[in-house]
Amino acid sequence: MSRRIYLDHAATTPLLPQARAAMLAGFDAWANPSSPHAAGRQARAMLEDARRRVARALDWDGRVLFTAGASEALAIALTRTKASPLLAGASEHDAVLRHIPEDRRMPVDHDGIVCLPDVIAPGTLIAIQQVNSETGVIQPLEAFAECIHAQNGLLLADCSQSAGKMALPQGADLIVLSAHKLGGPIGIGALLVRDLTLLSPSGGQEQGYRAGTEAMPLALGFAAALEAPRDWLADVAGWRERMDAAILAAGGEIVADASARLPTIASYRMPGVSAQAQLIRFDMAGIAVSAGSACSSGSLRTSHVLAAMGWPQAEAAEVIRVTMGHDTCAADIDDFLTEWQAIAHGNARR
Repeated sequence: MSRRIYLDHAATTPLLPQARAAMLAGFDAWANPSSPHAAGRQARAMLEDARRRVARALDWDGRVLFTAGASEALAIALTRTKASPLLAGASEHDAVLRHIPEDRRMPVDHDGIVCLPDVIAPGTLIAIQQVNSETGVIQPLEAFAECIHAQNGLLLADCSQSAGKMALPQGADLIVLSAHKLGGPIGIGALLVRDLTLLSPSGGQEQGYRAGTEAMPLALGFAAALEAPRDWLADVAGWRERMDAAILAAGGEIVADASARLPTIASYRMPGVSAQAQLIRFDMAGIAVSAGSACSSGSLRTSHVLAAMGWPQAEAAEVIRVTMGHDTCAADIDDFLTEWQAIAHGNARR
């Protein structure tokens, strides 16, 4: 294949031209936003403008704290919260689970939906992804928020994969974002906070909740990426449906087929062919896909997401993830499906 095809947008997505242009303008105003002189005040004004634009683009009326990414935002929310105890779904990202002991992890059903406990202790903070990064399963967070709030609990929504692609759950008390998942720059994310009294301040910048010189150019790129048109999403929905149908017809299996899923994310099982073998074959054909989250796909361990959903280890080890973005085109999907069928048929002949 003469061209490379990138179908790993859930790991990171190419920088949008609008974000690049905004960042270049920010780099020209290079002063420290915390400095009191005129240059610093100019940088501060640009930073605060980016903060307002991020909130406006997301229809968020709470506070916006910029972070170095989603992992740091989650760490701030989970380690500096005044809420107790902490709960999380068993299929959450590793950046959440490293803070949650196993006995505080809520099960998920075979379709990937979190099973909330019948009784939630007052003051509990519950962390749930709006969209799972491996399967694309959409959690019913608005309904969850009503149930959690009715028992005086709090909801932390990890919207790293969903922001910019669907409306955020307005019932959430804390929301985590990542710029590079939606066409913005790597190195910046945000923690959206309904009420700052939920967190213990640490001093420093970001209203006293994060130390370190503010990355104003990255904040501008983040805001510009959120404001960019999303007309490509309509095409992606049709392409995902076509992939689903073709892979089923070729003897494959769709992960969480019965659940509502974000159109940009799909996971497929190719019976009899390991995910590692598939990744090698696709890469040799010039197609970039993955086997689960980029934070864990370098290891050979079975996906904890599929394990939580009850998938047998042997079958889970045959699942790859295909994710689309703003630069995906119909020809990319055609070439992916052609290669899928070639790999599947080749295995059948051995």
